Amino acid sequence: MAEIKVPELAESITEGTIAQWLKQPGDQVEKGEYIVELETDKVNVEVISEEAGVIKEHKADEGETVEVGQVIAIVEAGDGSSSGDTESEKEKEEESESKSEEKSSEQPKEEKGEEVQEEASDEIEEVPHNQKKERTIASPAARKLAREKGIDLSQVSTVDPMGRVRKQDVESHSSKPAESKKPEKSSGSAKPAQETKKADTKPVVREKMSRRRQTIANRLVEVQQTAAMLTTFNEIDMTHVMDLRKRKKDKFFDTHDVRLGFMSFFTKAVVAALKKYPYVNAEIDGDEVVLKKYYDVGVAVSTDDGLVVPIVRDCDRKNFAEIEGEIVELATKAKNKKLQLSDLQGGSFTITNGGVFGSLLSTPILNGPQVGILGMHTIQLRPVAIDAEKMENRPMMYIALSYDHRIIDGKEAVSFLAMVKNLLENPEDLLLEG
Repeated sequence: MAEIKVPELAESITEGTIAQWLKQPGDQVEKGEYIVELETDKVNVEVISEEAGVIKEHKADEGETVEVGQVIAIVEAGDGSSSGDTESEKEKEEESESKSEEKSSEQPKEEKGEEVQEEASDEIEEVPHNQKKERTIASPAARKLAREKGIDLSQVSTVDPMGRVRKQDVESHSSKPAESKKPEKSSGSAKPAQETKKADTKPVVREKMSRRRQTIANRLVEVQQTAAMLTTFNEIDMTHVMDLRKRKKDKFFDTHDVRLGFMSFFTKAVVAALKKYPYVNAEIDGDEVVLKKYYDVGVAVSTDDGLVVPIVRDCDRKNFAEIEGEIVELATKAKNKKLQLSDLQGGSFTITNGGVFGSLLSTPILNGPQVGILGMHTIQLRPVAIDAEKMENRPMMYIALSYDHRIIDGKEAVSFLAMVKNLLENPEDLLLEG
């Protein structure tokens, strides 16, 4: 018999939430096979079994918070046969049924007749109910809560695309009748009851925030409450970058087997600007400023589970192809939920590209404890004054730098952004800076 415990996750992570049991009690499991998926603040982690055998029991339900080192399941060595347990359960059921029959036969015939009628009526009501429960797919936690509250799982609506009823669906379902009954008890007039009935007709869906979404929300609020955040803006004429990319993209792809995008240009420009303005590449630790002499740039990636920021390490030592290749690899891992904790830890500066979704202008929020984040936006043709007499339509992009005003002055922030602008409007200079 082996205990399955929550493994060590990372230095800053001490607990997680059981997202999904991949193996149920009675299932056969091989050594090294995944049995449960844990959701942490940053990534989902799949836990393996250290012993082959049968899942005897779960010690925690889906949606439950568990700590590192906590026992969450028991694996019993064996071939997975549970016939012995099944037979013993059947024997117990048959014994209990025989006892109830003997007890009922000792009662007077009149009472027995009444009980038979009552049992028959119960069976008429309960059989379809049980059949519905068997057809409903639900997590163990949902079934347990439904039994405690006496709720028919077939009547519970769920937002799960596979139709699986989860614990939060049962909680939502159980709260509806309680809310509708309160006005009837507390008020004798018909008006409040009518108002409540009218409000109940509005369709709503209650969805519990995932652990990662809660963490994102808490950290963003924390940054806004603790940092003196300010944003400065500029715009870039993307003509020369787009021309260079158009001329070189085919050869670049043939040589490096990766597409030449805009992110490598921006990453290289940011690294050059960070070297000149080191306080933008710093963080505050108590009453000290930590100036980082490395350039690990986080690239924000949007996924179905929320925004994640994997890190491209040592960008000052990488060429354009290496940066583009690593960004593609990290983005693919993020969307496939394959990111490791090491992919997300650290980072000295962040770039976020809202332009891929059509954003024209925004004020990005700092990715604490970093003190700077660059926001890219959509490229849009706009009329630009070339000189006093000439106007042209140019592909323009607004860029934004949000920074912590506690250690970065306005002059430094504006100069940083201006340098990024100048380098991108003269992309050949990036080779000299790199």
